[in-house]
Amino acid sequence: MTEASLLKLSNISKSFGPIHALTQVDFELRKGEIHALAGENGAGKSTLMNIIDGILQPDEGEILIDGVPQKITSPTKAQELGIGFVHQEIALCPDISVAENMFMSATNVSRSFLMDYNALHQKAAKVLSQLCDIDASARAGDLSISNQQLVEIAKALTLDCRILILDEPTAALTENEAQKLFKIMRRLADQGIAIIYISHRMVEIFDNCDRVSVFRDGKYITTRQVAEIQPGDVVNAMVGRVLDTIYPDKSKSVSESNETILQVRNLSDGKRFQDVSFELKRGEILGVGGLIGSGRSEIAKGICRLETDVTGETSVNGQPFNPADYKQSINAGVVYLSEDRKGDGIFLDMSIASNVSALSLSQVSTSAGLLSHAKEEGQAGRLGKQLNLKCGNLHDPVSSLSGGNQQKVAIAKMLSVEPKLIFLDEPTRGVDVGAKMEIYRILRDLADKGVGIVVISSELPELIGLCDRVMVVREGTISGQVSGADMTENNIMHLASVTVSPAHETRH
Repeated sequence: MTEASLLKLSNISKSFGPIHALTQVDFELRKGEIHALAGENGAGKSTLMNIIDGILQPDEGEILIDGVPQKITSPTKAQELGIGFVHQEIALCPDISVAENMFMSATNVSRSFLMDYNALHQKAAKVLSQLCDIDASARAGDLSISNQQLVEIAKALTLDCRILILDEPTAALTENEAQKLFKIMRRLADQGIAIIYISHRMVEIFDNCDRVSVFRDGKYITTRQVAEIQPGDVVNAMVGRVLDTIYPDKSKSVSESNETILQVRNLSDGKRFQDVSFELKRGEILGVGGLIGSGRSEIAKGICRLETDVTGETSVNGQPFNPADYKQSINAGVVYLSEDRKGDGIFLDMSIASNVSALSLSQVSTSAGLLSHAKEEGQAGRLGKQLNLKCGNLHDPVSSLSGGNQQKVAIAKMLSVEPKLIFLDEPTRGVDVGAKMEIYRILRDLADKGVGIVVISSELPELIGLCDRVMVVREGTISGQVSGADMTENNIMHLASVTVSPAHETRH
């Protein structure tokens, strides 16, 4: 890494009405470095990146590239200046091919009357081969979320960029895919490309970045060499206070409990999972680990009847549970929180109150069947207070909230039906450490009150820190479970990736 300053921002401020998103922020990016940006949701990271990419214009301040003042008036201007931005949210056109998505900007400025699809697919395949095995001619909308994220990254690599912004790029990637990305990042940095890396995962920052800058409440706090600072110091700078522990105390009564909330026997869908058997005790938070694509989410969706018909026996609180569809599952008090928060978890353009009541319209309606806005607001206010939801007004659209508060709205929607059992799929994806702590507290409080909690997560520290027991799924079957002192990353990864004996391996 050289010491040459490629990008420098001075005294950048940006307000949205009375909200000060950025206040006199300074930031410097050096040629050939991987520079992490850390901060809670709402700290100003996205606003600053949108200014660098020309999506937003600063109210005041100066942007220098190679020491020359620049007005970045649009994303097109940013691309002309060599800036590429991979957003956290997927922005592909689902009805065209992967190759067409990757080279869309180049196609727009092309003077050719006809498109050479063979050449386009060959160029796309060459770029994709660095990351993954994805068919360049495939329809983008048919890809999994993780593969769509890889296409977004590949699209940025097609640009002749000198500055690459990556916003939570590994949120939907498998560990293997993430490691490939990190190698590409280091290779690009060695070529002199400067990378701004936004992540809530401290291990990624400390394993792959050179420097880290911390933002809090729209203000620049500090920049440090990663080699000279500890993860705890970064977290404390992000939240403005010392955090003794992220995870709440685990239940002391689970091992003594004889009450079973959920019992599953020989559950199969004939394709993605088979012969799945497990149980959940009252007061317990059960973690579900395994590689992406192992069948973790499909098992939860199968129980809730979200996607497919299943065979096998399921009971909830000792009563047979066999809903015909997800509506009947909700009516029985069994709900699922999607890993795709903005695709399936919330309605971004609807109000906070309307989102919260979406599963429980009968509770906020009059005897004549008409929606009561007073009841809707009362419900949203009560659950919002319980979850410590930070918002301006319950009539505001959910899109106006930070990622952590959007996730709280999604959880409030589940709680509105007074559930007996909640499956939460990647519940803290894209959520900052402060919001994570609050979500963990909420889940532990719910478990202590007798609500069944099953957490599906790709973050091993989360599974170990939050859950009382971790069940591991591999290739559609339960490969084993760990609890107590045996809940280690090595043991979970062993069960997730190594074939075990037919008698499912269990450690206690």
